[in-house]
Amino acid sequence: MQVEMNSGPAFAFGEITLPPGGKVRVEAGAMAMTRGDVEMSTSTQGGFMKGLRRSIGGESFFVNDFTSATGGLVGVAAALPGDMTVASLDGPGALLVQSGSWIASDPNVDVDAKWGGGKTFFSGEGLVLLRCTGQGDLLMSAYGAIRFAQLAPGEKLTLDTGHLVAFDESVQYSVRKAGSWKSTILGGEGLVTDFVGPGRVWLQTRSSSDLVQWIQSKLPSSRK
Repeated sequence: MQVEMNSGPAFAFGEITLPPGGKVRVEAGAMAMTRGDVEMSTSTQGGFMKGLRRSIGGESFFVNDFTSATGGLVGVAAALPGDMTVASLDGPGALLVQSGSWIASDPNVDVDAKWGGGKTFFSGEGLVLLRCTGQGDLLMSAYGAIRFAQLAPGEKLTLDTGHLVAFDESVQYSVRKAGSWKSTILGGEGLVTDFVGPGRVWLQTRSSSDLVQWIQSKLPSSRK
């Protein structure tokens, strides 16, 4: 997948070049513009969608396929301001991506939205993971900037769960309280995730859940 990044890092805009006969799979709502000979259709087959509707955390999850017979351009943008990056899949392993960060991928990448391996751990944070397998590139977005870490075998990285973007399936992970119940309640920290290598981890410098909480704190009270 040939992607040119523009307007980053704060307001990243990805321009995906489609060669003649090319195809790209894009999250519904992420397309900002097309240029040239580009056709769009809703994908209802393959590993990503085996039906018209798939539920993720109570929300409908759709995907659009963009194709071009003679070559064209698809511009994509994320819902929240921040950076974008391309990750590659070229082996038997999987990449686990939080659902809000997946923007687009090559058609040979299978994105399993029904994979439930992360729900047990991350349900308390409302985080759903997509299991991406196959060969090709993925375009991921972040709220804020994206940071990348390559973990050596046995090396540990601890993240506030709301700052997670993606990680290799080879990376072991476990979710726990940031500290004691007292520090969790009074210190403003909730759940954290320990990642142990080997493998890649991507994180975002801002948390969308923190943004939601900040907005809620500024809304007028409905009490009379």
